[in-house]
Amino acid sequence: MKNKKRLIYWGIPAALLISLGTYYIKNSNAGNTKQDVNIKKAAVLPVSGIIAQYKTNSDGIQANGTLLANEEVDLVAEITGKVVGIYFQEGKAVKKGDMLLKVDDADLQAQLSRSEFQKKLLTEKLERQRILLQRESISREAFDQLQTDYNVLEADIALLKVKISRTEIKAPFDGTMGFRYVSEGSYVQPSSKIARIVDNNVLKFEFSIPERYADKELLGKDVKFNVTGKTQDFTAKVYAIDPMVDVNTRAILLRAKYDNNNHSLLPGMFAQGSLVFDEAKQFLPVPSEAVVPEMDGKRLWVLKNGKARSISVETESRDQKNVSVISGIEPGDTILTGGLMQLRDGASVDVKL
Repeated sequence: MKNKKRLIYWGIPAALLISLGTYYIKNSNAGNTKQDVNIKKAAVLPVSGIIAQYKTNSDGIQANGTLLANEEVDLVAEITGKVVGIYFQEGKAVKKGDMLLKVDDADLQAQLSRSEFQKKLLTEKLERQRILLQRESISREAFDQLQTDYNVLEADIALLKVKISRTEIKAPFDGTMGFRYVSEGSYVQPSSKIARIVDNNVLKFEFSIPERYADKELLGKDVKFNVTGKTQDFTAKVYAIDPMVDVNTRAILLRAKYDNNNHSLLPGMFAQGSLVFDEAKQFLPVPSEAVVPEMDGKRLWVLKNGKARSISVETESRDQKNVSVISGIEPGDTILTGGLMQLRDGASVDVKL
């Protein structure tokens, strides 16, 4: 009976201790399992991506640039004097040779009148001396001196006429006048800006393309472009190619002409376009945000054997959303496009396509 009491007295606490130990071990193992799962999940970074695929585009290559006037000139004064007449209106069309501005030339006109009177007198005297020379009544030296005086006077008259012509500013070509910077009564000096004249009946679209297209037949190719605020597309034709490659951008500069008779476009506008080639062109488009610029070039994150890998690529601009990758990746490669900030080379990733 006594032994039975002892068994009960010590058995119950022992059973409780065993139960508590088993419960602790189970919960501890469960906690470790959860922690391991969480660590494993945290080690795999969630990212988004795309599969690189070729696309075909027959519109050509990107050709962004600026619209230039066919001709434009800043008209400046060539002589010192007071403005006595302005014969153009700002923003109005003028014809080649139209008088635009007149500077006072009263002093020059007076000098010209005096020189012409002297010329008339010398002309009559020279004729009389020629007759006397034929009769050998005067020396050849005296006649030659008079002839020289006459020639010098003619030169002085020609110079005065040149100076008088410089008091008149005429339109060098058909165009539209810009704002004027002088008023009637202003005192101008050589190089004083008068106004600008612009011929925008024809516009020049200036743009550049990568140097690798230098061997293409570019002259005569069409360039389709558009400008901000216009819904329609415009077409220009390449007429000139710069004979040198820009050493900074490694690009070729081209110019194309656009017939702007209706004056719907203005010089200075930025234009987005594409140079049209006859053949279709294949390219690998990649979202712009996937390209990581670095000091030594550009890089992309790609998926290789379940790991994120950073590779060097060469790209070409195409539009506002995508760039064209021309080396570094192949069709079928998985390009990582989102969640790039937390990536490191060799990291495990879970790609959502």
